[in-house]
Amino acid sequence: METIKVGIADYRVSRDPVNIVTVGLGSCVGIALYDPVSKVGALIHIMLPRSTDSNSRENKAKFADTAIPLVLEEMERLGARRENIVAKLAGGAKMFSIMTTEQIKHIGERNVIAAAETLKAEGVRIASMETGGSVGRTMELDTSSGRVRVRSVGAGVKEI
Repeated sequence: METIKVGIADYRVSRDPVNIVTVGLGSCVGIALYDPVSKVGALIHIMLPRSTDSNSRENKAKFADTAIPLVLEEMERLGARRENIVAKLAGGAKMFSIMTTEQIKHIGERNVIAAAETLKAEGVRIASMETGGSVGRTMELDTSSGRVRVRSVGAGVKEI
């Protein structure tokens, strides 16, 4: 099966049976979206919670509040139905404990909260999460089954 990589502040959507993978989820959050009926899947790698907190907003995939609606629309164009889509989240770690500002220290937690709030507003249920802590993660979505595997330093691989 083909593997598609998702970079930071990036996303991929596919109806084909592929593995979609993103690495380097520290304070960033990976959001796997999947419709088990149409088998349309997507993986988003967001960096920041809200586009309104930034002067540079041209990359909608960078923010939870703009990436999620954008990707849901693309999934629907490929045949997914909003009421079938479920989400799984990984990342949102506290990676910057030496920083002093609260905004930077808690960016991982803020990313998780913003993703959850946006998903709720869009009518998408969160099926599971592997978030928080202080380790980086890799996330992989198998679009043939909807299985999501999360690999983290020191904890091996966990299916969520």
